Amino acid sequence: MDLPDIAGLPLHPLIVHAVVVLLPLTALALVLGTLIPAARRRLGVVTPLAALFVLALVPVTILAGEDLKEVAGPLPAVEHHEMLARMLPPWAIALFVVAAAQWAWFRFRPAPSDGRRPRSHAVVTVILAAAGVVVAIGSTVMIVLIGEAGSRAVWG
Repeated sequence: MDLPDIAGLPLHPLIVHAVVVLLPLTALALVLGTLIPAARRRLGVVTPLAALFVLALVPVTILAGEDLKEVAGPLPAVEHHEMLARMLPPWAIALFVVAAAQWAWFRFRPAPSDGRRPRSHAVVTVILAAAGVVVAIGSTVMIVLIGEAGSRAVWG
């Protein structure tokens, strides 16, 4: 699939920066929302929407990278970068799922009838917090590894 270029520049190096910036920022928002209730209330639906946007950008970025690879050829550094990049979609999916689940849980969870929160509320909250931290760290580490491999492919 041939993706368009912008002003003669390949699409991949242009949109990859959106993923490189937005994914870690979304991961940070998820962790802040996990650990700080006031941040979670202020961020609201922004975190899952940002995660959805990142989730949409990741496959476009990968397709644009495949187009660029056809021009560059099958260099080992490019192959390594591509191999790492193919590990990102599951992390982007997980980031969106956890962000949406966290938002939905705190937005729509049932209010306690007797004024005390049931133990199940605490369990779900801890599970969402742990998942949020793991997904945020994992996806950010992947971005760093992919970016490092990509920069070595270009500048190495």
